[in-house]
Amino acid sequence: MVVVFNETRFDVMEEIMDKLNLYLSLVVLFFGTIGNILNCLVLSRPSLRINPCAQYFLSSSVVNMISLIFGLSTRLLSSWHVDPTDTNDYLCKCRAFIVFTFRTIGIWLIMFATIDRWFLSSRKHYLRSLSNLKTVHLGIVLCCCIAIISYIHMFFCYQANLVHTPLKCYGKTISCRFTTDLVYALITILIPSILMISFSLLIIKNIHHLRTRKQHLAAVSVERLSRPRETKIQRVDHNLLRMLLIQVFLLVSFCLPQAIQKFYITFNATYALHDWKDNVSRFLYNVDVLLAFVASGMPFYLYTFTGRTVVRREFFALVGILIRRFGGESIRSLS
Repeated sequence: MVVVFNETRFDVMEEIMDKLNLYLSLVVLFFGTIGNILNCLVLSRPSLRINPCAQYFLSSSVVNMISLIFGLSTRLLSSWHVDPTDTNDYLCKCRAFIVFTFRTIGIWLIMFATIDRWFLSSRKHYLRSLSNLKTVHLGIVLCCCIAIISYIHMFFCYQANLVHTPLKCYGKTISCRFTTDLVYALITILIPSILMISFSLLIIKNIHHLRTRKQHLAAVSVERLSRPRETKIQRVDHNLLRMLLIQVFLLVSFCLPQAIQKFYITFNATYALHDWKDNVSRFLYNVDVLLAFVASGMPFYLYTFTGRTVVRREFFALVGILIRRFGGESIRSLS
């Protein structure tokens, strides 16, 4: 009787996980992909193309979209139990490498965007001069190298058709799982999070010093002539900084639970097929994975709906251009 009851609870949990994978993954994939595409269009606008921080956001949107598509498309298939990465070793290894590598690149790009804002807010001319597109390109290359080197072991450690694991495509040994968990926790989450928080605090400190200093400076005629241009540039930088600080907080909040849950699963690897505690652990792990994907799909909505941001203005300007262009073509075709 107890065995039948446990099997029934297991079946209910499996059904809940399948529906969670299907509906939530579909929502996150759809809105995340659309949001990242719109981000790429908006951040490629001429007014933002020369801004180093905006270029970090643009690159992050590209890699986040790749991570979403490769990560969530297979999760949708797994809800119907037809996920090819569950049974094919090559696809399993490639999918794991792409998802973890591109997610890491996306997070490190935001970290470098934080450093760029710190450069720009510094009182030292040398540091301010480092906020340029050349530094952005070097930062992107460095992010890619860090991520690829960190997760190259996926091709040796991940394997399909596993049992008693959160996913059928998972680390094949305890040492492999521990390595992946440690790399994910340190390289993908903790180190960039600590750096983002630290540089964010330094930015706030620099801004406080700059505001205090401005109160003691008298305006001169040359500065008055250039003030409209400087004010516009400073407003763009301020908006980008506000969006960046909010994204840092949400990235840490959404990605940290998965790192903690991965360690818990590795050090409590006593899976039994019909064990209620282990099924709950698998369910929570799936929720944490979805939260991490939400972090990859939220930037556009964060940038657009957090007040009067520069991205919001550029988005509506882009919409206006598209309406005028396609609206004009429709009128000409009708006439």
